[in-house]
Amino acid sequence: MTTKWVRPAIGVLAWIATAIGAIGVALHLSPSSARVLVLAASGARYLMAGAVVGAVAFVALRRRIGGAVAGLVVAGAVVTQAPLHVGSAAAVDGVDVQVMQTNILFGGADAGAVVGEVRERNVGILTVDELSPEAVDALSREGLDELLPHRYVSPAVGANGTGIWSAYPLSGTVEYDGFVMSQLSATAEVPGVGPVAVYAFHPVPPVFGTRVWADELSRLKDILERTPGTLPAIVGADFNATSDHAQFRALLSGRFGDAGEQVGAGNLVTYPTDKRLPPVVGIDHILVAGGRATEVTAVDIPGADHRAVVARIVLDADRP
Repeated sequence: MTTKWVRPAIGVLAWIATAIGAIGVALHLSPSSARVLVLAASGARYLMAGAVVGAVAFVALRRRIGGAVAGLVVAGAVVTQAPLHVGSAAAVDGVDVQVMQTNILFGGADAGAVVGEVRERNVGILTVDELSPEAVDALSREGLDELLPHRYVSPAVGANGTGIWSAYPLSGTVEYDGFVMSQLSATAEVPGVGPVAVYAFHPVPPVFGTRVWADELSRLKDILERTPGTLPAIVGADFNATSDHAQFRALLSGRFGDAGEQVGAGNLVTYPTDKRLPPVVGIDHILVAGGRATEVTAVDIPGADHRAVVARIVLDADRP
């Protein structure tokens, strides 16, 4: 009596799981800026796991058609996620620069912890989001200006402030108009490399308006595309976007690569860290052009709601 409904029920659940997986793949591919689709795409990779459950169930039930459909969805999921896990182990020649990107939650994160990470990891370029005037003072008191004596900052109350600190002289500083939060760039003079463009970005989160979010990402892409083709560049940002958002992947369609993807870091989750559950999405990124990452890790910063991202970047050496 029991087996009469168990197998059909498992079959129904297998189709539901497969459909959820297909939705995850579709969300990854979708270029839509509709709010519900953008927010759902943040968890697309988790939805894709449903297809694996469906495939296993269909195999156990010996249902070939269902197994074939689930297998196709699993294959689609693998195609979308594999690039994050398959990095290059090839040796890279050039000049090492340690880069750190951190969002410090309205300036309230532990400044001593931020400076401690900079010191311990020998960071040469630091980009900071949600930088308040009080946080600038706190970081200075903790010794950041001694470690990274060159800075270009635009602090503000709330989430709007952004900053760049550098061990290398900075010039050509720019704050870009027309954005909700501060978007900065500067040129760092790195020994053995020459001028390097440094960007610190923080587009608005999609929860406050996905059209504005998509527009800001598009305009940030335009800014990056204006970087001279011979100039190495580093971007540190809370992009408020994961690799499952087509709008973020568009930033990587030119010279720029994502440091985490280059090393095969996988799903490098960074947000949120101020909840009981562990972080679930990776929205903090370091991008690079004219070089590549060889190591990437995420580190906890007490008092912040994001993990910081630290990358060892090997920039192409200056050639006469």
